[in-house]
Amino acid sequence: MKLIGPFTQILTLAGLPLKGAIGDDQLQIIPNGGVLVEDELILDVGDFEALRKANREATIEEITGEQVLLPGFVDCHTHLCFAGDRSKDYALRIAGKSYLEIAKAGGGIWDSVTQTRQASRDELAALLTQRVNRHLKDGITTIEIKSGYGLNTDDELKQLRAIQAVRESSKADIIATCLAAHILPKDFTGPASAYLIYVLNDLLPKVKKENLANRVDIFIEDGAFSTDDALHYLHIAKQMGFDITVHADQFTTGGSEAAVNAGAVSTDHLEASTEKEIKLLAASETVAVALPGASIGLGMDFAPARKLLDAGASLAVASDWNPGSAPMGDLLMQAAVLSTYEKLTTAEVFAGLTFRAAKALNLHDRGTFEKGKLADMQAYPCKDYREILYHQGKLKPITVWKDGNSLISNH
Repeated sequence: MKLIGPFTQILTLAGLPLKGAIGDDQLQIIPNGGVLVEDELILDVGDFEALRKANREATIEEITGEQVLLPGFVDCHTHLCFAGDRSKDYALRIAGKSYLEIAKAGGGIWDSVTQTRQASRDELAALLTQRVNRHLKDGITTIEIKSGYGLNTDDELKQLRAIQAVRESSKADIIATCLAAHILPKDFTGPASAYLIYVLNDLLPKVKKENLANRVDIFIEDGAFSTDDALHYLHIAKQMGFDITVHADQFTTGGSEAAVNAGAVSTDHLEASTEKEIKLLAASETVAVALPGASIGLGMDFAPARKLLDAGASLAVASDWNPGSAPMGDLLMQAAVLSTYEKLTTAEVFAGLTFRAAKALNLHDRGTFEKGKLADMQAYPCKDYREILYHQGKLKPITVWKDGNSLISNH
C-alpha cells in the first residue's frame, strides 16, 4: 500500500456525467490531497494528512512543491503506426490544394500506405515506440492505435503485430484497432464492396485468431466507403465479436448516422455534422470524438463540440496523430485550442480527455479518481488546475504514474 501526496490540488473528475454539458462548478477539487494505491488500483483519495493518519502502514511517496493532479489522459483515436512522412502533402495543402485533390494526385493516405508497406515489422515497432513514449511523457497513459496503412492481409497483419509488440513492452496501455477499411487500395481489382468482403473473409478471422485487435474501424466518405457498404461491413464485424467505430462526417455527412444505426461505440471527426447528426448522436450511446488536430492540419472547421454537448451527447477529444492531416500529435494543445473556438469549459475538456475518452474505447476502469479505478495519474507543476489549459499545451506534466508506479519524471 502506498500513499502519494500531498498535492496542491487533486481533480478527481468523479461524479461527472458521461453525457452532456459540464460546468466547472461541478468539479470535485481536493486541496492538499493524497491518493492511496494498492495493486495498481486506487483505494482512496482525499485529504493527505487524514489518509496518512488512517493508513499508518502505507509507504509514503512524498510530493514536494506545488503540483496539480489529474487522471491520466486517454487518446482514443490515433494512427501512430506508420513509416515515412507526408511533408510534401502539407506543403501542397498550405499552398492551397485540398485534401481530396492531393489524394487524387497520388498523395494522401495512399502515400503512407506505400511507405508503410516498405517498412518491416521491427522498423514499424521502433518508430511506434518513440511515439508512444512521447505520448506517455505527456501524461497520456492509454493510447488507441489503428492499422490502416497496409490495406492487404499481410501488411495489415504486419502493422497489427508491430502494435502488439509495442503493447507487450510499453508501460502505456495500448488498444489496437483494425482500420483495413481506411480507403479502397489502388492495387485492389474490384469495387469497394468486394474489398470489404475480402477483409471480412480473409483478414479479420486472422486478426481474431491472433487476438491482434478487438476493434474495427471504417472511413465513410467520398473517396473511401459508402454508408451502405459500411453498414454491411460493420454488421458482420460486430457479429464476429468486434467493437465497431467509424470515421464519419469529416467532409460530408452520412457516416455518423450509419455509426449510430450500427451501434458503434464511437464516431470520430464530425467536422461536417449538422443539426440532424447532432440530435442523432445526442439520443444515442455512441461517443462523439472531436479531432482538433485534423482541423488544424487541414485548415478546416472544428467539430461542433459546443452544440454536441448542449444537445446531450458524450464528447471525447483525441489527437488523430497521423502522418498526413494531423502530424503534430500534441493532444493537450489541440484540446486547449478546441476549447477556445468551441467555448468548452475546463471540466468538459478534461472529461473529454479522460473518462469520456475511455468510454469511446469501451473502457470503464479509468479516467477518474475513485476506489477500484486504475491509478493512472499525471501531475502538473502549478497551483491551480486552470493554469493547465491557460498555457495552451505548453505546460506539461512533471510526473506521470501508470498503475500507481511513477514512470516519467520531468523534474
